[in-house]
Amino acid sequence: MNLFTKIFGTKRARDVKKLRPYVELINRFDEQFKSLSDDELRAKTPEFKERLKNGETLDDIMCEAFAVVKNACRRMCGNEYQVCGHTLKWEMVPFDVQLMGGIVLHQGKIAEMQTGEGKTLVATLPVYLNALTGKGVHVVTVNDYLAKRDSEWMGMLYQFHNLSVDCIDKHEPNSEA
Repeated sequence: MNLFTKIFGTKRARDVKKLRPYVELINRFDEQFKSLSDDELRAKTPEFKERLKNGETLDDIMCEAFAVVKNACRRMCGNEYQVCGHTLKWEMVPFDVQLMGGIVLHQGKIAEMQTGEGKTLVATLPVYLNALTGKGVHVVTVNDYLAKRDSEWMGMLYQFHNLSVDCIDKHEPNSEA
């Protein structure tokens, strides 16, 4: 280990240290939102949209919006959904490291994660946040099956917040095309 690394730590450690305050704020908002009813939690979506229209930025509302997603995930736990013809039980609530991944993606950076570490769930955080602008959000994946699966599976989370979801693939073109 060189002297610089001993004094300042690794790049990764410095990056994680910068993200910690955001994660702590997200988790504080999440605790506050636990007392809200489902309808009150859903009402955060139009509230955020209005705040954006009134001049706040996505960065200003990021922690609250991520907390809304985390809270909705918790409420969905135990529910079963039909995804690509299979019944799947929702058992996902973002961990702190996944919240960090969502922040990194929102910042326009790349978050590298291994298979099974929750990339699909991580993406829901900046997708929800950016959908609040009303400009639409596109998620690109490697094949049609994953596009359909993720639009159905994560679509349940977006629909909880009264957001619409569609999937474009070579077999079923978008109805608006």
